[in-house]
Amino acid sequence: MGQAFGCIQVDQSTVAIKENFGKYDDVLGPGFHFMPWCFGSQLAGYLSLRVQQLDITCESKTKDNVFVTLVASIQYRALEDKAADAFYKLSNTKEQIQAYVFDVIRATVPTLELDKVFEQKTEIAKTVGERLEKVMSLYGYEIVQTLIVDVEPDDQVKSSMNEINAASRLREAAFEKAEGEKILQIKQAEGEAESNYLAGLGIARQRQAIVEGLKESVIGFSTSVPGASTKDVMDMILITQYFDTMKAISVSANSSAVFIPHELEDATSEQR
Repeated sequence: MGQAFGCIQVDQSTVAIKENFGKYDDVLGPGFHFMPWCFGSQLAGYLSLRVQQLDITCESKTKDNVFVTLVASIQYRALEDKAADAFYKLSNTKEQIQAYVFDVIRATVPTLELDKVFEQKTEIAKTVGERLEKVMSLYGYEIVQTLIVDVEPDDQVKSSMNEINAASRLREAAFEKAEGEKILQIKQAEGEAESNYLAGLGIARQRQAIVEGLKESVIGFSTSVPGASTKDVMDMILITQYFDTMKAISVSANSSAVFIPHELEDATSEQR
């Protein structure tokens, strides 16, 4: 209705393109504007200055012959001081941006192996952004941000990568388990060695105490019984230990020892 009376309203973050008899005349900012159609003035259209986002899905092949699908997110906006270029020079902005994104991705990804594509997402996005900024500025657009938001390999490749990752983690777990068992065995061996060492010290001290006791017994017996030799004392000690041993075996309920009279052995020796 307003245009019928030569009046238009331009909303915030929007500009209007004014023509005079079909020729570009002016860019009208937000607010109320008088446009007398009777003098050839007319509204060519509106152009939004807001940031817009375009998500582009592109398939390409890596250097190691793996097909991957990349999703690029392009944020762009028209420049107010170049609104005429943005309005007139491009008929379809999104298709133009998409064409350049495809060109850059399909020129960059084939030079990288699959793992490098994942590692260099930021570098790929930077390359795309620089190329778009250089070209789209000629058409009155600014590239605000360029992101590679997803890298999706073929399903079979994903499955293989998961299996490789799982196998690698299993190897690491087996290695850590083996290292733990190795440390445990070393500690056990060290403990057994220390135990045997202490047991040896105990036995040595026990034998030393026995020798000291026997020595004192021999000296005491020789002093108390004049004329007794060292051999007599040792024979008496051995007989005493013999009877003590016999007594200890006989009182054991679980004893299975069989005694053979030593006289039989002496008789056999004499017959020979």
